[in-house]
Amino acid sequence: MTDMNDWNAQIIEEFRENDGKVGGQFEGAPMVLITTTGAKTGKRRTTPLMSLPDGDRLAIFASKAGAPTNPDWYHNVRANPTVTVEFGAESFDAMATIVEGDERDRLFRKQAELYPGFAEYEAKTDRVIPVVILDRVG
Repeated sequence: MTDMNDWNAQIIEEFRENDGKVGGQFEGAPMVLITTTGAKTGKRRTTPLMSLPDGDRLAIFASKAGAPTNPDWYHNVRANPTVTVEFGAESFDAMATIVEGDERDRLFRKQAELYPGFAEYEAKTDRVIPVVILDRVG
């Protein structure tokens, strides 16, 4: 079994070498790298995620493939909402905001329509999968 950190490292490397494009299961998907500050450690960590462009902002989803708990990056943005975003060949600072209610439902539904795996993740878990908006700052 491949270690998740090694798997992520390969995606991050491919993303950076190809101006945000990756192959395999993510080929053609709108990928983003977010670099967060650890809630407990204070260490900076980069995570590759699928995103959903929504106007001039990006939505990301704390799906963790339908696991019963939220991913580490989600806990980090709750504690430290200023993140670095890499989208395509661009890098910028952003403010991460957790959205709820109708806006959360609209964005998650749109992502699940475009990428049915997200509907499968939702069906696998009892938790409401958080949706986070990334708004460019500066």
